[in-house]
Amino acid sequence: MNEYEKNLDEAVRFLQDKLPESFPKTALILGSGLSELAESMHASVELQTTQIPHWPVSTVHGHPGRLIIGKLEGTPLVILQGRVHYYEGYPIQQVVFPVRVLALSGIQNLLVTNAAGGLNPSLLPGDLMIITDHINLMGTNPLIGESISKLGPRFPDMSEPYSKDFIRLAMEIGEKNNIPLKKGILIATMGASYETAAEVRMMQMLGGDAVCMSTVPEVIAAVQMGLHVLGISTIANPATGLTSQKLSHQDVQGTAARAKTHLIRLIRSLMVQITQT
Repeated sequence: MNEYEKNLDEAVRFLQDKLPESFPKTALILGSGLSELAESMHASVELQTTQIPHWPVSTVHGHPGRLIIGKLEGTPLVILQGRVHYYEGYPIQQVVFPVRVLALSGIQNLLVTNAAGGLNPSLLPGDLMIITDHINLMGTNPLIGESISKLGPRFPDMSEPYSKDFIRLAMEIGEKNNIPLKKGILIATMGASYETAAEVRMMQMLGGDAVCMSTVPEVIAAVQMGLHVLGISTIANPATGLTSQKLSHQDVQGTAARAKTHLIRLIRSLMVQITQT
């Protein structure tokens, strides 16, 4: 057993000791501007992630680092409020450490949210995009390194990284509840700078609809471990070159916060139905 595997086991045992009941089957990673959803949850356990052994600490404003276990719309759920990013300087395996721990603890479904830049001109700030596929331009992969058998196959199939059943369910909920939803392909870059106009044109040629600096490593790790994944991007801004506006993290957070009403309604409705899928 290598050190990484030992660290995972310690974190899993810590969480299991904190929870008197069985671990929830669904986890939600919250992006920027969604604190309200976490606050409204009926929590039985609430932890600062700094309490969890070996858990990476976020250094980005808007990612507070809390893990909440409880119920949302009557469905048992783990909410991870805040994530760490590769650009913060963590090894890529440490970026996906939280997903690994949650999967080993017993989750089967993973919902990931993020704020992204719109590459497709039809995507406007405040739009919600259901992720149908992704392109990894981060220059690394969380599966690099020693293969650990309990984390899944060495070469996992990526033909359906985002569950088609969950995508269909989300679109049906959107239509039924008058929540406007788009679909598209997400590109992930290393960051931490925003993309240049030339890079944006390249990503458009590759077929990307939105770009972010997170999510894809988490999804790769989740798929390797057999989780069913749904990804939702809040389009926070047009990508560089599609507008004359300068980009800033504050503006990204502001747009994500303004779009939260539709996203929270969507997530709440998903929680009612996701265990039936």
